[in-house]
Amino acid sequence: MHKTALAASLLAMALALPAHAAEKVTYLLPAPAFLPAFGPWMLAKERGYFSAEGLDVDFQAAQGGADSAKQVGAGNAVIGGAIGDTPIIVRANGVPVKAVALLGGGGLMQLVMKEDSPIKGPQDLKGKTVTVLSYQDTTYYALLGMLAKVGLTKNDVNIQSAGATNVWKLFVAGQADAMASVPDWEVDATEAGAKIRVIQADQYFHSMAQVVVASDDVIKTKPDLIKKLVAATIHGVKDIMADPEGSARDYVKAVPQRQGQERQMARVFELYDKYVYPGQAKLGVMDEARLAELQDFYLKQGIIEKATPVKELYTNQFVE
Repeated sequence: MHKTALAASLLAMALALPAHAAEKVTYLLPAPAFLPAFGPWMLAKERGYFSAEGLDVDFQAAQGGADSAKQVGAGNAVIGGAIGDTPIIVRANGVPVKAVALLGGGGLMQLVMKEDSPIKGPQDLKGKTVTVLSYQDTTYYALLGMLAKVGLTKNDVNIQSAGATNVWKLFVAGQADAMASVPDWEVDATEAGAKIRVIQADQYFHSMAQVVVASDDVIKTKPDLIKKLVAATIHGVKDIMADPEGSARDYVKAVPQRQGQERQMARVFELYDKYVYPGQAKLGVMDEARLAELQDFYLKQGIIEKATPVKELYTNQFVE
C-alpha cells in the first residue's frame, strides 16, 4: 500500500475509535441539587470542570448531611456533600468518613430578624419564637451554640422545627420573631417583602461551612479521583466568589427549576460570598482548632456521646 494511503487508512481507523469514556461517579448531596446552596457543584458541572477531569458526575440527593456521609461510608457513593460538623457526628457512630475540603471560612447559619425587631443579639431571644429547618440540622446546632454563649438553653426559647419553606414563611408572616437561616432563605424572605437584619452566628459560635466528605477506603485506594472531584468543586466556589452575577447566569442554565431567577440567584451567591466562603488562608483547608472547638461543644451538649481524635475527622491532602 502506498505510504499516503496507509497513513490515511490509519488516521481513519484512529478517528473511528471511541474516545476514552469519562469515569462515572455518583456524587451525593444532602438535599435536592436545585437548592442554591449547591451552586458550586451545579456551576462546576455546567462549566465543564468535572468533564475536564475525565469525570461524568451524577448528582443524587440524600436525606441530609448525616445520611450523605453514611452512604459514602457504606460505599454507596464515592463522595458526598455535608456540613463541617457532619464527620464529628457520624464518625462517633462508627461511620468511616472524613472531610476532604471545607468550602469556606465562615459559618452557614445567620440569625435573621426583622429590621425593626428589638432583638439585638441571642441574649434577646429569651421567650421568643425562632424557626429552624429541623432539630437535626446544623442551623439548629449553631443556634444552640449562640444561646450557650449568652447563658441560655433551648428551654429558654420557643424553637420551632418548620421545614425548608416554612422556616422563612412563618418568619415573614410574623409568626416567628427570628429564624436560624442560610443565605437562601434570607433572599426568599426579602423577595417576599421582609426588611431584615442579620447577625452572623460566627460572632458568637464557630459553626462551619459546607464540606466534601469521602470514605477512608476511597481516600486510600482512589486518591487521584478524590483530588479531581475536590478540584472541580472548589473551582465552582472560586467562580461564585469572583463573579456572582455571571455565575448565577450559568447556574440557572444548569438548574431548570431556577429559570428566570438570575437576579435572585445572584443575590444568594453574593450572600454566600459575604458570609460563608471567605476567611480561609487557602480555600478548602480545614481549620483543626475550629473543628476541635465544635466537637467539644457537641460533646457537652450530648449531641455526641464520645469524642473522636480530631485528626481522624479530616484530611487536607487534597487541597494543600
